Amino acid sequence: MIIVGGSSSYELAEELADCMGVGCIRASTKRFPDGECYTRIECDTIDDHVVVVQNTYPDGDLVEMLLIQDAIKSLGAKTVACVIPYFGYARQDRLFNPGEPESAKVMARMLEMNTDHVVTVDLHKQDTLRWFSCPAVDVKAAPAIGEFFSDHEVDIVLSPDIGARSRAEEVGKIMGVDSDHLQKTRLSGMDVRIAPANVDVGGKNVLIVDDMISTGGTIVAASNELKKVGAERVYVACTHGLFVQDALQRMACVDEVVCCNTVMSEVSRISVAPLVAKALKETQ
Repeated sequence: MIIVGGSSSYELAEELADCMGVGCIRASTKRFPDGECYTRIECDTIDDHVVVVQNTYPDGDLVEMLLIQDAIKSLGAKTVACVIPYFGYARQDRLFNPGEPESAKVMARMLEMNTDHVVTVDLHKQDTLRWFSCPAVDVKAAPAIGEFFSDHEVDIVLSPDIGARSRAEEVGKIMGVDSDHLQKTRLSGMDVRIAPANVDVGGKNVLIVDDMISTGGTIVAASNELKKVGAERVYVACTHGLFVQDALQRMACVDEVVCCNTVMSEVSRISVAPLVAKALKETQ
């Protein structure tokens, strides 16, 4: 087996190769002056099973993934598995208004053209896997997050809403602490209260976990409200840290923000490589 890392995910590709005890190749990718992508796998042939590690977000990384897949196929790879740490367009998984595309389905159909197996990490909705006709599995990052925070003296794990409570429950179970979800209560036309649905956080250290953080607005509001009702410390962890529009700077009210290495940033301190390696080994 050979691991091939695209430009968005080479650090994760190297860690994955170390976990699996195999070689790693970096795709040579550049952009032409007009913005088009050029990529090349610098070898003459590949008579082996290949795992490509590359995000499909933003759009340029999606194009790079498609080109890498084709290049590897043309070199004679026996099989091609694609590890997609962050699957772009997963949030548009159904039609909300007439005339819209099912973006997650479109991306899956394109990506499976030159793929024998797909591994994703914390998809926004598990149901997205149904759009792949090839075998596909979604890896959950909760074990890695729980292990990372096991020495932080966290008292309770919270999810931003009830829909994501299962993630908080899983992280809490790993850490041996309780879990709950945050609940919004409208007090007036202008005021909204955000608080845990069932527990008191007074004097406690709290960990908020989510699948992704984009602008960080919800996290800032939740952190401020939790501290108003007596939370001692507020930690935040997510799988995919997009952190758009200076989100990290806005979250200065949080005691610590960390994310997994699915999308690289200055706070990508939790590795999902061992979990992805385990998923790949189980498919061999």
